[in-house]
Amino acid sequence: MSESSRAEDDDASFIERSRHDPEAFAELFRRYAPDIARYVTRRLGDHAADDVVAETFLTAFRQRGGYDVVRPNARPWLYGIATNLMRRHVRTEVRQLRVVERTGTDPVLAPFTERSNERLSAEAAHRRLAGALAALPRGHRDALLLVAWGGLTYPEVAEALNVRLGTVRSRVNRARSKLRNELGGVNPLAAVSEGSVHE
Repeated sequence: MSESSRAEDDDASFIERSRHDPEAFAELFRRYAPDIARYVTRRLGDHAADDVVAETFLTAFRQRGGYDVVRPNARPWLYGIATNLMRRHVRTEVRQLRVVERTGTDPVLAPFTERSNERLSAEAAHRRLAGALAALPRGHRDALLLVAWGGLTYPEVAEALNVRLGTVRSRVNRARSKLRNELGGVNPLAAVSEGSVHE
């Protein structure tokens, strides 16, 4: 694929085009809405997730005129908007984590796993993990979960939260430390994440 065709397909080009042709913005929704929906659902549960995802893209659409088109990837920007909107739902998120702590059932993963001995032991680990996540300071939880559940890199988290890269590293390291203590030495990112984590 040539450099010019890549540039035409990057997020920034769709945002720029949408300033004159609002329909072009739909491509960002198609690309990122499913991932953001999973991320928000894991943090807030089903009830609030639909509203937050819809509001994320509505806010992004309204703010598209101020998007810096030098940044070809809009993913951190969209996750940042979603994270800011979730701040209105702090109690919902903590309540959701407390439900997982009590039941051991993750609302996103439960439908995809069969009941077995492995799942029962995973539920016990989820309970401890959820309680520890609920106890983290909000900024630490945001940074850690953007990495673990959102799949963002550290630089992308810094962009999403509008903080310095060193702040992200510090918050994630402190969150890891606290969770590691709570989980009896288990690597918290391995426990929190379903996939790999990239720095």
